[in-house]
This record gives sequence, C-alpha cells and structure tokens, in this order.
Amino acid sequence: MALLDESGAAGLTIRALAARLGGGPASIYWYVSGRDELLDMAADSVLAGVFSSVQDVGDGDPIDDIRTIAVALFDAIVDRPWLGAYALRDTGTQPHSLRLYEKIGEQTMRLELTPTQRFHATSAVVGFVIGVAADMGHELPAELLSGEVSRQEYLDRATAQWRALDEREFPFIHHIVEEFAQHTDRVQFRAGLDLLLAGIRLQAGA
Repeated sequence: MALLDESGAAGLTIRALAARLGGGPASIYWYVSGRDELLDMAADSVLAGVFSSVQDVGDGDPIDDIRTIAVALFDAIVDRPWLGAYALRDTGTQPHSLRLYEKIGEQTMRLELTPTQRFHATSAVVGFVIGVAADMGHELPAELLSGEVSRQEYLDRATAQWRALDEREFPFIHHIVEEFAQHTDRVQFRAGLDLLLAGIRLQAGA
C-alpha cells in the first residue's frame, strides 16, 4: 500500500514490490497472477477499511445514512489518486467493493422505491462518488507535489485565467468565478451529493 501511495499505480510493479519486500519477483507470483490482480487486491484492502467504518450505519434516516457511506468512500478515494481507477473494477477480486455497493443499496430498500429506482439510485450515488473522487484526487502537477507552488497559489493562477476570459463568450464562467476562487473540493463534492440525494428523497416521497 505504501508503494502505491508514494508512486501511484504506475509505480507498482512486481519487481518494485519484490524489491520493497526484500525478495524476488517469483515470490510475488506465488500469490498473484500479475500486476492487475495486485492492484485489485490493494484496492480491496482500502475498501475493507471503508466498509468496516460504515458497517454499523443503517439505523438513521436512510438518505442521511447513504450520505455517511458515500462520504466515507469519497474520502478514501480522493486521498489516494491511484484508487479511483480500481475501486469496484472487479467485484470478484474486491469483495468489499461489492459489500459497499450492497450497503448503499440496502438503505434504498428502506425507501418507497421500485427495484428499478433503487438500482438507478444506488448506481448513481456510487458512480458520482467514484467519478468525482477520481477527478479531484488525480495526480497533482509536479509543482504542487514539490511544494514549489501552494494549492492557493495554483488556484489563484487558474482564477486569474478565468477572469481574463471574454465575458461575452464565457458569461457563466464570469458569473461563478468568485465562487471558484474560494471553493474547496470536499465542500463542492458534498453539495453535489446533496443535490443527488435530494432527488432520491423526492422520488421516494420521503
């Protein structure tokens, strides 16, 4: 896991892992068929921790409980840029990804929805969480990683570029540029999640 967190998915190779563990590549192949299975197993290890943290969720308001599970999953993925591409990729190798999907789905069963609506609602929540987390947790520019530029400086530079756009051509950008200048990724995620959950609540008449 440490190797992935340090170097991302590209840095996790059988040879690199063997070197980290002090053995040879053959010893790794004894346990896994290749790099993809290794990545799926690493993802499942993280997702196991997420599932453990939300295992007892389910006694409150169903929508609030979905939010709790979704935020826990988001936090795990956004903090690990490599994880978004592998979460729920192979539920056979990742049993905890399936359990998380099941856990969210069980909350929709507490709402007045049809099976089709529950399937769509659960898939929409999971897709939103993973998609946004993967986007926000993408590999950061080298200047940010090195500390050469702070997050605020990077955001200020992007904001200045938006302000310089032609207002007649980009009226919406100019309309929200001040919001962009002071936004935080997690607040933005939660706002989007709340919009999605409000739609589910409305559909369920809850």
